[in-house]
This record gives sequence, C-alpha cells and structure tokens, in this order.
Amino acid sequence: MTQIGPQDIADWSAFVGRGETVGQHLDETVLKRFLLVLGEAGATGGIVPPMAHWAYFLPMTANEDIGPDGHLKRGGFMPPVTLPRRMFAAGATRFLRPLSTGREAACATRIADVAHKSGRSGDLVFVEVERTVSQSGAACVVERQTIVYRDAGAAVAPVERGDPLALEEPVWTPGPVDLFRFSAVTFNAHRIHYDEPYATAVEGYPGLVAHGPFTASMLCRLAARTAGGRRMTEFAFRAAAPLFAGQPVRLRAKADGDIVETAALRQDGLAAVTARATFE
Repeated sequence: MTQIGPQDIADWSAFVGRGETVGQHLDETVLKRFLLVLGEAGATGGIVPPMAHWAYFLPMTANEDIGPDGHLKRGGFMPPVTLPRRMFAAGATRFLRPLSTGREAACATRIADVAHKSGRSGDLVFVEVERTVSQSGAACVVERQTIVYRDAGAAVAPVERGDPLALEEPVWTPGPVDLFRFSAVTFNAHRIHYDEPYATAVEGYPGLVAHGPFTASMLCRLAARTAGGRRMTEFAFRAAAPLFAGQPVRLRAKADGDIVETAALRQDGLAAVTARATFE
C-alpha cells in the first residue's frame, strides 16, 4: 500500500495555480465523430452541444510518455500523485454562450485545488482542475473536473443481476467496440477501457470499464432530449460506481421545472453515475 505523508501533500499542493492554455480550430468532422459514438448523427447547426467540447483540446501525449496503465506518466502539468489508480470522479460545467465549429477557440486549464482524504479503501487524493473554453476572447464553457487518485485496493465485485429493467426507460448496453471508439475520439489510452486481461488481472475489475465521461455524455444527451430543445446552462455529474462492458444500464430522467435529474443504474439497482442539468 502506498504511504502518503504531509510532505507529499505539500509538494502536490504546490501545483495549485499552475495553468496552461492551448488553441484549436473546432473542426466539424471531429464533433460529428464524437456524437456518432454517442449514437447521434445528423447536422449540428455549427454549434458544439453541451459537454461535446470533450471532443477537443485532447492531450498531446507522445508514446514514450505513456505509463503502464495507459495514462500519461506522473509529473508534467498535473501533480505527480504516487497513488496508482486515477479516475474522473465528478464534474460541473457552465455553458455561458454557444461554442461554434469552424472557428478558433482556446482552452485555459488551471489546477484549482489538491486535497487529501482517508476513506474505507485507504488514502484518496482529489485534484480539482478548472477549464475555460473561449472564442474571440469571450468565455463560452467553464468546467471544473474532479480527478481522484487512490490505492490499488481489493478486486471489484461483479454486478449482481437484479430486477428486470423497466421497459419504459431507455437501456444502454456499452460494448467493447463502443468503449474503444470513445477511447479513440477522446485520445484516452487507459487500458481498463479496451484491454480486458489488464482490466481484470491488474486492476481487479470483472470486465472492461465504461468511461465516466462516456456515461456522463449519455446522461447529458438524455437530459437535453427530456428538456425538449431548451438551452442547457449547467451540467454536473458524479460517478459513484463502475459500469462494465456488455451489461445493460438503465438511463433514467426526471424533469422538475428548469431541472432535469438523470441517472445511470446498474442491474443491481445501484446508481453508478448521477447528473443534474439546468435549463432556461
């Protein structure tokens, strides 16, 4: 088990405030590929839908900079947290104005916070990352990501079959090809999403793991459809448990005024990912 001391936390906290800015032309084809992976095709109207900014500003990582798990080796822009497991645990995004394809945009990223907690599985280190996507000098999307680092821990139990999924609710069954395609369009090389022997033997999962942002994107699109074309102003999600390839997931939405609450439920009834979208 990795030992975390006060000096480690102090060293990693020194990264707070570090920032970088990258620019990119928002190509329409890149957006269409991202949306196709989510099961959506057709014209976009030249506007990047909520959370589809994840198709852009991807890490420019050389092969020699990839670690054994497929993630970028520790160090560089992010704090070099020594805990071996890294996950995208939560996010909160505000949509201030439309983000248009066919134009240049800039993404400013900043380390906002580093926090250490002790949980049932041992030490946890939370790194908060803020990203602001702008066009013509005006902020369009402001996102806060929560990245959690943890120890290897015990093997993850498989999902037990529960009651049959409700027929009136959409069911999403992400397969290995779906996970590979999402990894491809987001330039995500974490091996738990496409290398089943690694996912099971090394990281202790019962199968390939669905990306948290993949599930969040599906819930975001469900919320948008539920709201019937109203403009989304905020979207926040939290991942509580993993989802696995080949296992059906019930996608649930509930609208209440300007709010649409969504959830991705496993066969055992556990809400693996929950989300909240606000509309105007």
